[in-house]
Amino acid sequence: MTADGNGTAGDGTAREFRALPGRTEDRREAFSRCLTDVVRLLGLDVPPEPDPTDRRTWERRVRAALRETCRRGVDLSEESFDVLIEAAVHDPDPSFNRQFVEPALSAFGRRRVQAALLGRLRTGTDPERAGAARAWYWSALPVRMPLVRAEDPGAAERAEPDEDADIPAEWREASLREFVGNEHLDVRRCLLPGLPLWKSAHPPELHDLVDAAVRIARSHPDAYIRHRVEHQVGG
Repeated sequence: MTADGNGTAGDGTAREFRALPGRTEDRREAFSRCLTDVVRLLGLDVPPEPDPTDRRTWERRVRAALRETCRRGVDLSEESFDVLIEAAVHDPDPSFNRQFVEPALSAFGRRRVQAALLGRLRTGTDPERAGAARAWYWSALPVRMPLVRAEDPGAAERAEPDEDADIPAEWREASLREFVGNEHLDVRRCLLPGLPLWKSAHPPELHDLVDAAVRIARSHPDAYIRHRVEHQVGG
């Protein structure tokens, strides 16, 4: 699956994937700090710090080392969960952030990954909210890293919300409220592709917010947002 397809179904299952925009802010330094933690905790055979004159080459080496480690198989510590989520949220690339989401899904479970991203959307900084939306995009992928496991077999159930909670439904409501109420450009750009803008996707009490989201998007000064909303709701 690539970032030039469509998106996820309302129930959180993988169906089609939608294109996502890049960030408008340079967050590469924060991402490098996340990668340093990934290298340290997973024991990747890469220098733990980037060369200040060639940060991108080091990032590519970390990504390649992580792919190879997951291919060979690895048991992830409890601490690794937060480190992988942090890297996924701060990754500036809307395609490659899946490299951090997928091992977390395999080792710790979809519900826990999506609950962590929902928490970032609700309480994070604006760049973290945008990053959580971009990472959520991949959280419905099928689990396909059988050799990536948690050291603790019960890790997937730990720190979960109530088992009756519907995380995808909570995400839809939170993202709708955030899109309407938060004027940050990256947040709106990253939320919109995964935001259902038909009323049947939301309970009746949120229908006015759906109308507001469509109005905001159609009159927005950003060309991407104006184009995206027409693609989603039609003319």
